Amino acid sequence: MLKVPEHQVAGHIAKDGKPGPLVDDKGRFFKPLQGDSRGEIEVKFYESFSSNTEVPDHIRRYFPVYHGTQAVEGSDGAAMIVLENLLSKYSKPSVMDVKMGSRTWYPEASEEYIQKCLRKDARSTTVSSGFRISGFEVYDHKELSFWKPDRKLLNGIKVDGARLALRKFVSSNTLSDTSSKPDSAFASSVYGGSRGVLTQLLELKTWFENQTFYHFNSCSILIIYENESIHEDGARAQVKLVDFAHVHDGNGVIDHNFLGGLCSFINFVRDILQSSDESTDN
Repeated sequence: MLKVPEHQVAGHIAKDGKPGPLVDDKGRFFKPLQGDSRGEIEVKFYESFSSNTEVPDHIRRYFPVYHGTQAVEGSDGAAMIVLENLLSKYSKPSVMDVKMGSRTWYPEASEEYIQKCLRKDARSTTVSSGFRISGFEVYDHKELSFWKPDRKLLNGIKVDGARLALRKFVSSNTLSDTSSKPDSAFASSVYGGSRGVLTQLLELKTWFENQTFYHFNSCSILIIYENESIHEDGARAQVKLVDFAHVHDGNGVIDHNFLGGLCSFINFVRDILQSSDESTDN
């Protein structure tokens, strides 16, 4: 049985007769192939990445497992990329999508597309900080429900807004109350520790400092953690790279655009983790 994902925070949705993503009960995620060359580029990347023996195993775990493509009934036979459903093993997941890089267009883009990206990037932290938060959803432990900020508002936040969003993402107090200060109660469980988000980001950074196979234009980092029994079983934090419709060959050159955004994002996460640790000590 295919159904619409419950916790999608960014990306394309079903609209104007065009199919959106779907999930099944076998842990698979079905992503519609985008028009023009984008769908072909994404499939080409997954096939290249899956067969690239020079990508170390400890890096592969940061990418969704690729299961090929197939036409899906119920979506007018639309061709879809079949991937691992990254949320299938989570009961109450909090999810954040972070678009990486200070430049979100690809080298062969038209001038019209570049100008469109520039206008959107200038309204956010993309240019100033090398990343922007595209969307997130958090399980509110006070209201016992999920809370998701308006994506249009997120697109316009600056540096202080990005810091606030990263704190809210790991907070336990009522998140819809804009007058309350996020308590960052889960910062150490999610961002810290040997299996936390910061450690995973640093492992990715080490790879990006050397890899020259691909340039990940307009790619996102997805951050996931579990709220069910978080105090007993831990956050089970995961970092994943997603959205590869604009990936191009690296041609032996380091992807400085993605790497620069990743380094900046690491600094933001580290600052929040350190400030949370200091407040706990006090």
